[in-house]
Amino acid sequence: MTLLLLQMSVVLLVTLTCGWLARKMGQTRVIGEIVGGILIGPSVLGRYFPSVAHSFTPHSFAAFENLSTVGLILYLFLIGMELDYAQLYKQRSTAVLASAMSILLPFASAALLAHSLRIRFAPHGIGSMPFVLFLGISMSITAFPVLARILEERRLQSTSLGTTAILCAAVDDVVAWLLLAFALTLLGKEGGSASLGIRMAGLVGYLLFMLGVVRPLANLAVKRYKSTKLSLELLGVVVACVLLSAAATDVLGIHPLFGAFLAGVCFPRIPRWQEEIRDRSDMLIAVLLLPLFFALTGMRTRLDLLNGARMWWWAGLVLVAAVAGKMGGAIIAARWNGQSWRDAGALGALLNTRGLVELIVLNIAYNAGVFSPTLFTMLVVMALVTTMLTSPILKLLKIQDGHETTGDLVDAQAKHSAA
Repeated sequence: MTLLLLQMSVVLLVTLTCGWLARKMGQTRVIGEIVGGILIGPSVLGRYFPSVAHSFTPHSFAAFENLSTVGLILYLFLIGMELDYAQLYKQRSTAVLASAMSILLPFASAALLAHSLRIRFAPHGIGSMPFVLFLGISMSITAFPVLARILEERRLQSTSLGTTAILCAAVDDVVAWLLLAFALTLLGKEGGSASLGIRMAGLVGYLLFMLGVVRPLANLAVKRYKSTKLSLELLGVVVACVLLSAAATDVLGIHPLFGAFLAGVCFPRIPRWQEEIRDRSDMLIAVLLLPLFFALTGMRTRLDLLNGARMWWWAGLVLVAAVAGKMGGAIIAARWNGQSWRDAGALGALLNTRGLVELIVLNIAYNAGVFSPTLFTMLVVMALVTTMLTSPILKLLKIQDGHETTGDLVDAQAKHSAA
């Protein structure tokens, strides 16, 4: 326990320092926390001080992951709790089309690269269909929690741009997890051919239960308990319900994060309760648990595997394909719905964000024997660079913190609908 506490102290101090420096350089704090993890991980500390790096054992990683996952579950609940229903309804057509296009185009890019990458970097015996699916998922996924934190840091989570981006990311990731389940069935993993159908049926049933039963009951509770103070006992019940919802989606094979987000969506909109929950939980989540989460990304990255110009050329090609597919799909969809080039570009930049969710997918593919260590590292670099590009692109487009862009998204949507 003493060693674990010391390791947590070191990780937090390094990641918080790097996060502060990242903010000073105009980047999001998430990037600094990931870079801090890289400094502590095998790429830097493991190379120059291997004896110190070896103190971070698999047991330490497991403890970090469990703690940070609980923090992330609570954080995604807060994001869902603050989701604006009115903005969500107004942006429904843009969100659905942008989600579809930001999945289809990255998959098309992956299909074009798949053959060349498979013959060079895939382990022997991997079929083309599973490889294309895993590569397409890796290029199309959006880091839901990273995007949520970027929106919060820039105070965009309540704007129509932020609401649309959050909804698109949620749809993208649900589709990606379902495709991942299908890809695993092709490899004979996760319970055989019936697994995908069972998961989809379970997910649909759970969505209907939460939105058709839990949310109406929560709205009825608003009328009765609106004047009730949010006591410690009531807060404990709320947290327990969030954890149960996360556990339910985890059992379905999707991801506990989506259960937590869905619990937030169904939470009654009582402003005083929302403010109290945010105030009571934000400090612990932001200072302790989320830095551990993002630090794990860097601690699992092996930059030393890209040891040559040829490897970096292929890594660059993967990066260009991923950015063009993800941003291009979102921009085309947004423009189709009548948004300005600036708003479309901002949405594309936000959906191009990737992070530890991407790394989870990559680890699953690596453990399943689909990606080699070299290709795994290339895709990790792609995830980090695309996340780092988000803030500069938003700054270039003059997306101000807490303010809507010119050519308001709602007005653009209304004009398009009227046309």
